[in-house]
Amino acid sequence: MAAENERWGAGVIPYAEMGYWQPDYEPKPSDVLAAFRVTPQDGVPPEEAGAAVAGESSTATWTVVWTDRLTTYEHYQGKCYRVDPVPGQPGQHIAYIAYDLDLFEEGSIANLTSSIIGNVFGFKALKALRLEDMRIPPHYTKTFQGPAHGIVMEREYLNKYGRPLLGATVKPKLGLSARNYGRVVFEALRGGLDFTKDDENINSQPFMRWRDRFLFCMEGVNRAQAETGEIKGHYLNVTAATMEDMYERAEFAKEIGSVVVMIDLTVGYTAIQSMAKWARANGVLLHLHRAGHSTYTRQKNHGVSFRVIAKWMRLAGVDHIHAGTVVGKLEGDPNSVAGFYDVLRVNKAEPDPAKGLYFEQDWASMPGVMPVASGGIHAGQMHQLLDHLGEDVILQFGGGTIGHPMGIAAGATANRVALEAMIKARNEGRDFLAEGPDILRAAARHSRELDTALALWGDVSFNYDSTDTPDVVEMPTLV
Repeated sequence: MAAENERWGAGVIPYAEMGYWQPDYEPKPSDVLAAFRVTPQDGVPPEEAGAAVAGESSTATWTVVWTDRLTTYEHYQGKCYRVDPVPGQPGQHIAYIAYDLDLFEEGSIANLTSSIIGNVFGFKALKALRLEDMRIPPHYTKTFQGPAHGIVMEREYLNKYGRPLLGATVKPKLGLSARNYGRVVFEALRGGLDFTKDDENINSQPFMRWRDRFLFCMEGVNRAQAETGEIKGHYLNVTAATMEDMYERAEFAKEIGSVVVMIDLTVGYTAIQSMAKWARANGVLLHLHRAGHSTYTRQKNHGVSFRVIAKWMRLAGVDHIHAGTVVGKLEGDPNSVAGFYDVLRVNKAEPDPAKGLYFEQDWASMPGVMPVASGGIHAGQMHQLLDHLGEDVILQFGGGTIGHPMGIAAGATANRVALEAMIKARNEGRDFLAEGPDILRAAARHSRELDTALALWGDVSFNYDSTDTPDVVEMPTLV
């Protein structure tokens, strides 16, 4: 750290010398911590790069400002206290930064993100920058509402226990009339699913206005409930151009009896928090589609890891969020997806380098978020899905329901039979992962629907050779 007289010398001073690099700093329990993957420009020391990120995401600018003397600037400075090289990735480092709690407005994702990622990602001193993980201390966690209901309360609303929930996205996403859309909902729910779903881009287009879709979907939900004796739901997407429009659509969904509404990540953090407060006040589950996240989560050296988005969305207050499948058509390796699910579901996650978890995360009894697995999954993968994802998850088979040769209801039945066979085997203590194909074939002898699904999709996978760097980096565990 620079000497006091150097700190106040006029002109441009390196960030490290302005006090943003503090290798002796011991983070306080109340500090917000962040792990950034930094790739400095040639000639920029990694400690200076980390200090620059700490400075630009807290109090610094490019030159000395005398107004720092009007405040206790040491208190408000972000402090880069550790920089480690990334194994196997030359030029990349993980910079650990601590922020005092006073830097953030209580209960505001918009303020938190404006501070942490608001300015630094375009910084010229860096080739690339990625926010890998954050620790949200209980002191800050307790200022947020958290999930509108959470996993336990959702199961009580639905009266469904001991198994994953089953869903499907209506296909084709766009172009169906409202009545035909509702027919898909009815057939899928009566066949054995718990939920059906609008997709991210179905809002209120000329071919099907939102009010008409809502009415026909709820007709399908009510008919399926009457036929099966089970509580059913359809994620009615209330995403719209303004908050006034979103509230209008959500109020109508509640009025006609929906147990759940849906929003897209693209509505923005403030709108998500507003809808979460509405959902809690009105007793309606809130489903979040992570639309657009891959524009900044997929690149492994720049952007924001999805594990961070998952933490922000748990704070923001959603009940569901799409979080990866491991198997299926969408990107996601087993370790990183396991880390996402831990962040969403457990009360206290320990640091685990194998899962990409850099910090302990204590949620201080904040309810968990139900992860949603969707994208290219089918009944033949049921044993793998249960092994990777556990019980508190929603398995959504879109094409794997609606593409069944015997029809939509048969596709839903195939999924339900496969799930119940696997749960039964697990409860009997069998090795359901190793025996999975045999368990499914045995169940298929008593279910033509499942037999047909296995014959059609049993060998389908979406595995490709990949040159991407892994999402999880084996970094030392912080103590």
